[in-house]
Formats: sequence, C-alpha cells, structure tokens
Amino acid sequence: MFPEYRDLITQLKTTDRHFLNLFDKHNELDQKIKNMESHVEPGTPVEIEVLKKEKLALKDELYEVLRKAQTA
Repeated sequence: MFPEYRDLITQLKTTDRHFLNLFDKHNELDQKIKNMESHVEPGTPVEIEVLKKEKLALKDELYEVLRKAQTA
C-alpha cells in the first residue's frame, strides 16, 4: 500500500499514534477479508463487502494523513 510513501509510513508509524491505529486497523481488516474469502473464517458475501468498504475508507483516511504529512 502506497509504496511511494514507504519511508513516510515508517516514520508516521513511530511518531503518530492516530496513523498507527488506522494502519493497524486497515491491516486487520485486510487479513479478516482474506480469511473470509478463503473460508478460513465464516463470512457472507454481504459481510465481506461491508468490510471492504470499511477498509477502503481507512485507506482514504491514511492517504489524507500521508499527503498532509508530506507537505508539512
């Protein structure tokens, strides 16, 4: 995710608790979705779709934090 911001992501994960929480939640959702899609965890297509939308919203928020941090 966002390879062009790799260094900034590393920095923000250690200095910005809000960013770290968003990042961790995004990764948790990503893993949960993968587990549901591969039937490791139970989940309906509707539940998976809801989680994907939540993950996308987190990604958008992460991107906004990265853009603001880059220009700061």
